[in-house]
Amino acid sequence: MHTRVTSVLAITLLILGFLGGVAFLSTLGSHSKSTQSAQALTVSPQAKELLNEFSSAFEAAAAEVNPSVVPIFSEQVTVVQNPFGSSEDPFRQFFGDDFFKHFFGNAMPKEQKQTVHALGSGVIISRDGYILTNNHVVQGADKLTVVMGDKKKYTAKVIGTDPQSDLAVIKINATDLPMAQLGNSDSVRVGQWVIAVGNPFQLMHTVTAGIISAKGRSSMDLAEYEDYIQTDASINPGNSGGALADLDGRVIGINTAIYSPSGGNVGIGFAIPINMARKIMEQLIAKGKISRGYLGLLPQDIDDDLAKALKLSTTSGSLVGDVTAGGPADKAGIKRGDIITKFDGTTIDNSTQLRTLVAQASPGSAVKVTVLRDGKEKTLTVTLGERPTNTSGGARGQESPQEEASKKLGLKVQTLTPDIAKQLGYEKDHGVVITSVIPGGSAEDAGLRQGDLLKEVNKADIRSVDDFNRAVSGLHNGDAVALLVRRGSNTFYVALTVGG
Repeated sequence: MHTRVTSVLAITLLILGFLGGVAFLSTLGSHSKSTQSAQALTVSPQAKELLNEFSSAFEAAAAEVNPSVVPIFSEQVTVVQNPFGSSEDPFRQFFGDDFFKHFFGNAMPKEQKQTVHALGSGVIISRDGYILTNNHVVQGADKLTVVMGDKKKYTAKVIGTDPQSDLAVIKINATDLPMAQLGNSDSVRVGQWVIAVGNPFQLMHTVTAGIISAKGRSSMDLAEYEDYIQTDASINPGNSGGALADLDGRVIGINTAIYSPSGGNVGIGFAIPINMARKIMEQLIAKGKISRGYLGLLPQDIDDDLAKALKLSTTSGSLVGDVTAGGPADKAGIKRGDIITKFDGTTIDNSTQLRTLVAQASPGSAVKVTVLRDGKEKTLTVTLGERPTNTSGGARGQESPQEEASKKLGLKVQTLTPDIAKQLGYEKDHGVVITSVIPGGSAEDAGLRQGDLLKEVNKADIRSVDDFNRAVSGLHNGDAVALLVRRGSNTFYVALTVGG
């Protein structure tokens, strides 16, 4: 028995000893791997120096531009209805007049004044107090207050606004201010590092970093004239009017808007190029208003289908969808169906570029416009007029009335020309051809397609884009519209709801 126990004890000790050895070796191996990992994670002095230099570039840029970016506090007094001051109020009906008289007396005002506070940003552009910002930062404000870095407050006055580009200039009574250095937005490159400076969510002088994601963004429905720089540098509410700057601290854009399904930053922000902003700013300071060149035509982009139908080798240029009778383009001999390929020496890629160039030109100036007509280039001299503004002072004007119609019905149209009619089989007919259907719009919901011919709007005969715009101009959201449509050899009515 004793011998047996001794044998079991010896075997147990042997096993324990073996397991201990394995554990010891495992610990040694783990320690060795940990040491190797630590050695692998060691950063060389050269790498640290490179990273520090990279960081220093952002630090220097922020130090350069930060003092010139200021918060702008706006106050607007609005009149709101008192929910307890109306006889139509459901609470009054439930509790009765005696209840309200007991607690509130007979002096229950039906309207009350309420002050709405908002915060935006601005960029100091002169040492004597001129500040560039967004129009929507100052629009409707009864009082504007600018706070400097030393906490000193100034009341600002509006020098001029331009809703069509969403820019404004305000001024404070001060001197020796830290003025921003303005860069050249035409020379910026996609992928270039930038910083955004502003006051998001009342967090003053916030600096974020990112890159330029794209240039020339338009059709964002943010303003009449759009040529935005897109960036993934974080832009949030309160950043509007602040600076987008390069790593030299030069302002290359005015932060304006974000794309955000959730209301917060998702890495898609838009800034107005500083070259565009500078021209508008100079006019606002000099005259308090903007005068834009006017061509008097309806420009239209050319897609692949339209290029094929018109037998074009490229989609570049701007197709003249319609010409305003008696306008500058009409007087110079530009015709519907012409394709504008150059304006004042600049090659035209699309309609947005053309409209921006025309707007930036001075009214009364004579410019060379090259058009493609029947396969041949022709250069005409146009004396630009001054672009009319609508009576409401809003962002939309007469040069592109179809943009309003497009928003209302969710489609874009082109006057039926003989060439298009031949390609689509609509010879000896009239109307406007749908060139594109906006996803999610009323037209798409109603089943309309690209290539459909619209012949009537609410029984009104349509023979041109002008006819179509006139028929649509009086419609309001929620109105029902009856369209007579031809598709191929079939003609039928389609009903849709404006803005639906």
